[in-house]
Amino acid sequence: MNSTDFKLENLRKNITESSFQIKAIVQDINECEGPLSELHKLNSVGRSKIASLREHIDKFLEMADESKDSNLLKEVILYREQLSSTMDYFKKANIKTMLKIEKDSKQKLFSRSQESGLRLRSQKRDKESLVKQSSNITDQLLAVSRQLADTTKQSADTLDTLISSSDSIYGTQEELKVTGGAITQSGKLLAKYGRREFTDKILVWFAFLFFCFCVFYIVQKRLF
Repeated sequence: MNSTDFKLENLRKNITESSFQIKAIVQDINECEGPLSELHKLNSVGRSKIASLREHIDKFLEMADESKDSNLLKEVILYREQLSSTMDYFKKANIKTMLKIEKDSKQKLFSRSQESGLRLRSQKRDKESLVKQSSNITDQLLAVSRQLADTTKQSADTLDTLISSSDSIYGTQEELKVTGGAITQSGKLLAKYGRREFTDKILVWFAFLFFCFCVFYIVQKRLF
């Protein structure tokens, strides 16, 4: 193999490698989801690989012109067509990915705005709920305070009633004591009168018996 063939073979190898590298970059661009800075990096690498591929094809064209070989010229035409097709895929991939990133960015912004709106509405509802809860708690506290006041008043009224009842009971107890004393005294008097009546009955019976004995004695003396 002479030096020309070696150079041509080496150029074919470089063209093939550059083509595969560009296809890989195009695939990465198609799968890129952002941000735009990442896409710009892939574009920079892709343009560098395309420039390298064009340079290899131009060198191959120079050697084909020098050799005046029609087969080499046809090969150059094929490489040029492949380069044009690769650049077309590269541009389409960039446009597609840029549109996708832009769409995703708009959706994210819209989603964020919606979330912000929802968050604001949620915060507003939370504030309203807190205000409502606070109002309900205040009403409940007022109701409890009123109940406590009513209970305190009822307790005071009950205490007054108990005091009044205690006074009445104490007065009644004193009256009962006085009445009990009177009843006890009356019982003593009745007992005393009862004993005296019994004594009187015994004396009457003795007097009657004595009278009967005297009558019996007088009758006996006169008859016998």
